[in-house]
Amino acid sequence: MSVGTSSAPGARQAPRPPAPRAPGDPDALGIDPDQLPDGLVVADEHGRVICFNSAAARITATPADRALGQRLEQALPLEDLEGGRWWRLTDPYGGLAIRARQPERNLLLPGGREVLVSARYVRARRLGPVHRVVVTLRDTEARRRTERSHAELIATVAHELRSPLTSVKGFTATLLAKWERFTDDQKRLMLETVDADADRVTRLIAELLDISRIDSGRLEVRRQPVDIGAAVGRHIQAYVAAGQEADRFLLRIAQPLPDLWADPDKIDQVLSNLLENAVRHGEGTVTIDVTPTASPREGEDTGTSVTVSDEGAGIPEESMNRVFTRFWRGSKRGGTGLGLYIVKGIVEAHGGTITVGRAAGGGAEFRFTLPVAAPAYLT
Repeated sequence: MSVGTSSAPGARQAPRPPAPRAPGDPDALGIDPDQLPDGLVVADEHGRVICFNSAAARITATPADRALGQRLEQALPLEDLEGGRWWRLTDPYGGLAIRARQPERNLLLPGGREVLVSARYVRARRLGPVHRVVVTLRDTEARRRTERSHAELIATVAHELRSPLTSVKGFTATLLAKWERFTDDQKRLMLETVDADADRVTRLIAELLDISRIDSGRLEVRRQPVDIGAAVGRHIQAYVAAGQEADRFLLRIAQPLPDLWADPDKIDQVLSNLLENAVRHGEGTVTIDVTPTASPREGEDTGTSVTVSDEGAGIPEESMNRVFTRFWRGSKRGGTGLGLYIVKGIVEAHGGTITVGRAAGGGAEFRFTLPVAAPAYLT
């Protein structure tokens, strides 16, 4: 028996509503839950599991067919880090009606396996009873990788700090104990060594602070007019004064360059790192090209590019995608391996880009591009 339709010839038939889907039917969700990268567990209004995707089965080591139909607290017997039963503590079905979710937190599965769990309480009407409990599960491998990275950073910096601090302590203790026994030249040599090691400690601490600011997105850029060609020239003069041959450096500046507003101290840090890499790890002539170029930032026409290249062996193709990651040191050991990571963070904080490739002479080629930008008081 039909209701509300006409059987007259030519009459339009009302569209039939789609057939109701069974609980847990992938089509009812618009996507197959097994395609999701995270574990998904859904319980109905009675607390029975109606969806348990393959990622949840993998993370919990519980087959989906065994979990479906079980009580939520049986399918997911979660405990907090103090041993409390999580479902008993949170009470999603009998708790406050104003609660809508449980933020992500570390919980334990049977056997002590740690997982990241968050939950959402779905209600058919505001302040009504819980209609669905949607739980997402993630394993902690990504977090463990981050923690390992932080631990490696601390260990690397601690190792690098130990050497200069040992030297400083040794020389100062010797001078204090035997000051009268040394000539003025010997005293000067030891004090110069202490001074150099103190500079090294200061540089390491500055690197650690820079990484902290880059990782947290708090690296401040104080823009001022920067003569990038003159800045490069100062670094070259410092290397020549330290004993490098003047003809090892070739500086080419294309004119006219656009006015550049950037943080001069941080740009010096970028130039220092790139030139040091070329001098220490490259060979032959170190060429620095400063040219106007298209801005990497939308809405701006011009920018400035600086290219530093050498004639050494270069960087292997398979390593180029890791050059700007933490602790990359290439084929030669030494240093913290944090310099290029910081360089990339500084350039990107300016709205610029940096790339690495192979130079025409066969060595490494680093090229960073900065937008013209604007002074700090206008941003």
